[in-house]
Amino acid sequence: MELPSALKPGLWGAVAGAVAMAIVGFSGLGWSTAETSQKLAQETASSAVVEALLPFCVTKAEADPNQTTLTKLQAEQSSYSRHDIVMKAGWATLDGTTTGNDALARACADKLHVPKAG
Repeated sequence: MELPSALKPGLWGAVAGAVAMAIVGFSGLGWSTAETSQKLAQETASSAVVEALLPFCVTKAEADPNQTTLTKLQAEQSSYSRHDIVMKAGWATLDGTTTGNDALARACADKLHVPKAG
């Protein structure tokens, strides 16, 4: 089927407009794919869980009968080592689980850390 010659520029314009609108929409107007939206929702939910559980982790650490562990954490300069201390002490372990929450351990270690005055 042969298209009229006057129709071809209009069709090419519509195609170019659709491509341009998609580029502008995804880059400048905040459009996103379902996968990106799902990933953002998961990150937001994880952040909210850590924020909600952080006071419990801090309370567990402060109530721990072995206060030398807390003292060691507060003096430790390496964030990796502080994270390890929180995980080994079980302060970031939720009831009913056997392993600690990694993001909660990082947040708890940061909250409990007292930087050296210097």
